[in-house]
This record gives sequence, structure tokens and C-alpha cells, in this order.
Amino acid sequence: MKKNTMLYLNRSDVEKINIPMMDIINALDDMFREKGEGKVEMPPKPGIHTRPDSFIHAMPAYIPGAGSAGMKWVSGYPENLDKDLPYISGLLILNDPETGIPISVMDCTWITAKRTGAATAVAAKYLARKDSSTAGIVACGVQGRSNLEALSCLFDLKKVKAYDTHKDTAEKYASEMSTEFGLDIEVVSSAKEAVKGSDLVVTSGPILKDPSPEIEKDWLSEGSFACPLDFDSYWQGEAMNQADRFATDDKSQLEYYRTVGYFGDTPEPYADLGEIAARKKPGRESDSERIMSMNLGLALDDMATAILIYKKALVMGIGKELEL
Repeated sequence: MKKNTMLYLNRSDVEKINIPMMDIINALDDMFREKGEGKVEMPPKPGIHTRPDSFIHAMPAYIPGAGSAGMKWVSGYPENLDKDLPYISGLLILNDPETGIPISVMDCTWITAKRTGAATAVAAKYLARKDSSTAGIVACGVQGRSNLEALSCLFDLKKVKAYDTHKDTAEKYASEMSTEFGLDIEVVSSAKEAVKGSDLVVTSGPILKDPSPEIEKDWLSEGSFACPLDFDSYWQGEAMNQADRFATDDKSQLEYYRTVGYFGDTPEPYADLGEIAARKKPGRESDSERIMSMNLGLALDDMATAILIYKKALVMGIGKELEL
């Protein structure tokens, strides 16, 4: 790369680079450990909201150990699905930590999908039973795919139950994911069927400010682990408060969201994933515990992933060099 230039990577470029999921999981595990040691920087993400239940967020972060600094400017618009447009879209900027000069701009769609699944896998590494072999996936969109991919990297999954409000979406998901990852996936007709009896549960519907949550107390089995990616949109307060341990990926952001009207019935987390990964707080201590991790999605996840993409792009000669 010449001086005073940056590397532009469009969505096709990022997908072509195709960092393996296990590499992203390992990068996030390292990042969370560094976070737990107090070495990273990440302010709560501010945002604007131009439509009901939509968001456009600015997400800055710095990970010294990875040499990664930058910001993601990302939007989530549920109504886009009816317009044949992606729910999540945006751009990510990487800066040189030594000079502050931008070194890359890249599409963040693939990054957001993969790093979210990887963060779930990191949480499950510490909070799920090691012998977990069944998974319930509620909502079979992009996150339903990336989360199952990530969980299959760490767990020997014998059975997956998939539910979506659109049955054809769930059937397509089951067909494609079973072929790609060699999994036994059953399409079920309700969220209850997907949750009950599953060792690992992931919900990833649209994030709603005034939800009508469906998942009730006692649906999550003893010894199971759940990761709500849609805030409290699917989980009733009684169901969340039944958890023996309730964690999050970042306490400060959870508290911030409380101030703007989310998480009214959500319990206080005993730890965040940084504290757990750094061994400052315990993970799972009993096979009978119900455990939840409310993963909000962190700029740190993005920066841990983006630096891998940038470095591999330079090696592969992918992307377009632009003058600053």
C-alpha cells in the first residue's frame, strides 16, 4: 500500500476473503480476555432512529493486542426484508493505531453476521455444558445461519430444531444448513418446540422496543444455555429471571439500553464475557444451571474480525486502493 491511500473492500471482496469461523471465534476469545483485563477501549454506541424499530449506530473500538482501531457505521431496518433489501447494512473504517490515518473501508454485512455467531460461540464455550449436543434456532435468517455455524465449530451437534415465523424460510434453512454442515435439522412449528429440550438456544428475530415476547418460564430446560440476540423481544421477563446465571457481553451497554427504554424485565448480569474469559468471574459451575448471555453486539467484535480481513486482503491482493 502506498502512503496516503486506503484499501476499499466491497461486500463481494469481504466474502471472497472468507475468514474461517474458527479463526473469528479465537480472535473474539482473545479480545474478550483483553477486555476483561481492562485493556480495550469501547464507548457505548450512540445511534439515530429514522423509522420505528430501526437503528443506525456508530460503533467505535480499539483492541491494542490485535492492533485494531476503527468504527462501524451500521443500520438495522426490519422493513427492508419486505423490500428485498438486507436487514443489516453498513460500512466499517479501520484506522492505523500509530497515526490515526484511515487504512481501510469495508462493507460490514458479512462481518456483522459472522462476528455475532462467533460471540455466541465464545459465550457458549464458558457457559454451556461441554457435552451439549442439541440446538434450538428461533428465527432462521442470517444470524440463525452464522450462529449455528459457530456453535457447530465447538460442539458435536446431533440434533437441531429450527423455527421461523415463515415456514418456507425454516425449510430452506434446514435444507441448506444440513447440506453445508452435515447436521440433522428438523423444522418445528413453534418457538416452544425449538426451545424445550435443547441444550443450546439462539433467538435472533428483529429487535423491538415494545415486544410481545413469546418464550415463557420453564421452556428453557435445566442445564441449557440460551443466547438472545434480539434483546428481550422473544423472552418474557419470568423466563429470563429463571436463569441461574445471567451474563452479557458488556454491562455498560446493557445499562445504556435501559436508559432508553429497553430491558425493563431483564435481570442484572452477574458478569460480562470479558470478566468470564479473563477468569475474573466464573462460567458454568454445574450441569444443572440454566444460563443466559444477553449478547448485544459489540464494536470490539467487529474490530477483532475486520483486522483479520484487512491483513488477509493485503496478502491475497484483494480490494481497491483509493487515495485519501
